[in-house]
Amino acid sequence: MDHAVTLVSLGLLLLVGMAADEVGHRTRLPRVTLLILCGVAAGPSGFDVLPSGLSELYELMSVLALSMVAFLLGGKMSRLTLVNSGRTIIIVSLVVVAVTCAVVASGLFILGVALGPALVLAAIATATDPAATQDVIRQTGAKGHFTSVLTGIVAVDDAWGLIVFALGLVWAQSLAGMMGEGQFIFAAREILGAALLGAVVGFPAAYLTGRLRPGDPTQAEALGVVFLVAGLAIWLEVSFLLAGMVCGCVLANFAQHHVRAFHEIEHVEWPFMTLFFFLAGSQLQMESLLDLGLLGLGYIGLRFVGRLIGGWVGGKACGMPAIEQRWVGLTLMPQAGVALGMALIASDAMPQWRDAIMTVTIGSTVVFEILGPLMTQVALVRVGDVGRR
Repeated sequence: MDHAVTLVSLGLLLLVGMAADEVGHRTRLPRVTLLILCGVAAGPSGFDVLPSGLSELYELMSVLALSMVAFLLGGKMSRLTLVNSGRTIIIVSLVVVAVTCAVVASGLFILGVALGPALVLAAIATATDPAATQDVIRQTGAKGHFTSVLTGIVAVDDAWGLIVFALGLVWAQSLAGMMGEGQFIFAAREILGAALLGAVVGFPAAYLTGRLRPGDPTQAEALGVVFLVAGLAIWLEVSFLLAGMVCGCVLANFAQHHVRAFHEIEHVEWPFMTLFFFLAGSQLQMESLLDLGLLGLGYIGLRFVGRLIGGWVGGKACGMPAIEQRWVGLTLMPQAGVALGMALIASDAMPQWRDAIMTVTIGSTVVFEILGPLMTQVALVRVGDVGRR
């Protein structure tokens, strides 16, 4: 009976995804936001109608969905993209991370927060949600230089954020008289290990896939590679997001016999994304918004300002068109799983700040995950990449 309830629920959720897609097209609202709001309504913060077995699928579904997103993002980093926009992607992503961290840390310190937790929260503020951004791009059909740069930025900025997080946590621990050198090893292992894993799987896959059937790889081949990378990354305790991105990048640049690089993933991705965003919404704790207080509101405002200033400064530094400089920061507001992962690590390392870190991160995630995709869509429209043929 439990399996029957779960299957019926999954069927209904996929139909909800279709409805959200249609409503999104008719109202111009991001379907990500619509699905998350539906999840909130169905979860504990709303009517609490989801069966327990379905909620337990969230962790697995998040890995499946995000591993495909990471793989596709890596596939966008082809030689042509890197030649045309690589410098812009690197500069803007680095500047946005640095400025966001500086604005949030200094602002929280001015508000009276101790330097240690201010540094940790500032590092968490650098994380983004590539899945939400990528889905808004796909839903709107956005195309152009700005969209290409944005895709590259969300593919690499979490790597910079992870480095900043490790350094910020070490600094915070040193201020509290704790030993934090292990975080350097953690950051190096997380990033270098994930990159190595993606390359180790990616290079053989680039040669072997697409041989059984000339042209494109089959769905079985594509999903096999994606899930293999994700599973090995989790087993080796490195970032499955970074590993998937590297693997996708390797395939995009070295699978010369493919007509299209793993286009099959795009054909099967949306059902997984529907379940992921709905279940993500059901996990959001809306009551945490009531606990934010001045610290949480300050964090939200400072992160918003930091992203806007960072995008403008980074865009100006690399010579982006003026209109793109104004709007690139607004596209980087979505924030979800990576930030929560950082918060859990920081809470475990610094238990004396656990309540403040988790309350602010969870509460702000609710805000940025619901409003962030809408901001991304507004920016894409303003720049003129939506509706372009």
